[in-house]
Amino acid sequence: MTRPVLTAGLVLTLVAGPAAAQQYPTTPPPAGPLTQAPFPPILEATLPTGVRVLVVENHQQPVVSVGLSFPAGSVFDPPGKEGLADMVAGLLTKGAGARTADQIAEMIEGTGGALSAAAGADFMSVDVSVLAPSLELAFELLGDVIARATFPAEELELLRTQTLSGLQVELSNPASIASRAFQRAIWGGHPYARATTPVSARAITREDLLSFQRERVRPAGALLVVAGDVTLDRVRTLATRAFEGWTGAPAPAAARRLPRQAASELILVHRPGSVQSNILIGQPTYPPTDPRHYAATVANRVLGGGAASRLFMILREQKSWTYGAYSSLVRRLDQGYFVASAEVRTEVTDSALTELLVQLRRLRDEPVPADELEAAKGALVGSYPLSIETAAEVAGAVSSARLYGLPDDYVQTYRLRLGAVTAEDVQAAARVAIRPDSGAIVVVGDGAKIYDALKDIARTRVVDVEGEPLSAEALTTVAAPLPFDVGKLAPGRDSFAIVVQGNTLGYQTSRTERTETGFQYFEATRVAGFVAQNTIVTTDSGFHALRVNQSGAVQGQETSVEVTFADGRARGSATTPGPDGMQTVTIDTVVVPGALEENLIQPVLPALAWAPDARWTFSVFGAGSGEARAISLAVTGTEEVATPAGAAECYRVELSGGQQPATFWVTIAAPHRLMKIALAGTPLEILRASP
Repeated sequence: MTRPVLTAGLVLTLVAGPAAAQQYPTTPPPAGPLTQAPFPPILEATLPTGVRVLVVENHQQPVVSVGLSFPAGSVFDPPGKEGLADMVAGLLTKGAGARTADQIAEMIEGTGGALSAAAGADFMSVDVSVLAPSLELAFELLGDVIARATFPAEELELLRTQTLSGLQVELSNPASIASRAFQRAIWGGHPYARATTPVSARAITREDLLSFQRERVRPAGALLVVAGDVTLDRVRTLATRAFEGWTGAPAPAAARRLPRQAASELILVHRPGSVQSNILIGQPTYPPTDPRHYAATVANRVLGGGAASRLFMILREQKSWTYGAYSSLVRRLDQGYFVASAEVRTEVTDSALTELLVQLRRLRDEPVPADELEAAKGALVGSYPLSIETAAEVAGAVSSARLYGLPDDYVQTYRLRLGAVTAEDVQAAARVAIRPDSGAIVVVGDGAKIYDALKDIARTRVVDVEGEPLSAEALTTVAAPLPFDVGKLAPGRDSFAIVVQGNTLGYQTSRTERTETGFQYFEATRVAGFVAQNTIVTTDSGFHALRVNQSGAVQGQETSVEVTFADGRARGSATTPGPDGMQTVTIDTVVVPGALEENLIQPVLPALAWAPDARWTFSVFGAGSGEARAISLAVTGTEEVATPAGAAECYRVELSGGQQPATFWVTIAAPHRLMKIALAGTPLEILRASP
């Protein structure tokens, strides 16, 4: 006999009868009226030095967050020294007063706290979070780093190296390339358009840092916000003591001209070989105090402010063109900006761009339906209290509001103002903040594949990844073969140590041999049990690949490449690491005449005509990926390099456009031996070990 399944609802019905089962409501209760965010009063004072002080007391937990901000953002970087504000902020905590970077770190970490500094576009800030009993130490360290930073030379060079390494990754990343091009497009000659470059990072000196600190990091105009288990009197006492001797006002800011509104322009950034396109659309909006910001915030939420927004639902869920499409409003002191973005497959670039424009215009031209409006407002209103829960979040919210000149009760009344936004307000704000017909459109992708479709959408201007103009004809121009002298490819052996932060973790050995018909290049790499790889490239007499054989393992998973080159094609297969694990691809594709197989970049370096201004852009084919791309080698300076094999004066050479940006150091003196390789974004270095 089958026993009946008893659920909780059935038991309740059997025991208490139908009336009990009907006690549960079938619809949620109506929402209660919106109220101000629960927020303690903001107490204010001004120190004799001119520092404005705001204190938000909350004695429920013994934690305190301290934030000190001043007008010293990247907008004040001198031309040619872009990145100076970032470097100043990066070094404030790396030596101050009588303490070294390590001593500062040990002291703050010993309290369980944190100390950091950062520079934004308009402001620089130093933030400290500690338990309440350690507040005196927090102010002591804060006073040292803002008034008595020492900017040690060795810390500057370490930060410079880290900055250059990060820039190598950034300048090869299509999203970063798109962002830089977009900022240039919407800001024109305004300082907001500028960004750090390898040239500007190398040009910054210790004297530049000291000068910037003297002129910009001053108490007059600074804002100190403290939140947590503290009182105004205690903050005033500790701050007065910590900031003793810190005096003066920042140098007057030069007048900055805002960009003029113009007709929409499409800027196509040609990135050969891209398999996707990065699309950005937007323009400057209004000053931070504009009251339409509340309605524009709701409009942005409807359009692209989350996974339930129109852009995400249409471009991703309905069209399957992208993993995500979003939009955002950014506040800036002079003027904010709006941007909508998506990363899409190359073949749907024009369709995705067209749909983006349709959705931007729709928000401007059609009222938002009531249910969509209420959902957007509900999400914003409901999530806001979660953004001001901790002492650090409270201090950040109060600081941001005051720095941008917003009303004194901005944080407390923010939800009420959002809740009062109407559909008419959204539409009116969208007409001001979202203007697809008078903004910039930036597309980063393979111009040879997408230019013809894009030029019919908007007036199109083509540039390379560095912003230099290109003609439409140049999009189909194949990068020239690398001009190397085969006669300089002498047989020989090399060995390198693979080093991470001074510790040797592996090695790389290589040798080049002549054969009856050309050359063979052998390379073996071992890294601490993680990587074991052997590569053999057989070439013709011109050092063009005939066959690539590679075998090994990466983290215990076997890899292999078996590719042959004949009749202008590459054929074979490859099993290599990918974003989702090991991937196997079948290769049968055309190879550009004269393209260099990527494993041959390193052995061909001695055969190039090196000079202080040497630069080559050439075609490379990756046997492991089956893809061709244009990459560049460019001499960016000279420096002495010390390795286990000895020291030598070298050209510093940046490799860009490949799968992994890198810096090579090649001896100035013939035979131009490779001395060192640094892989961008990693602490790994490859140092010559054989003389």
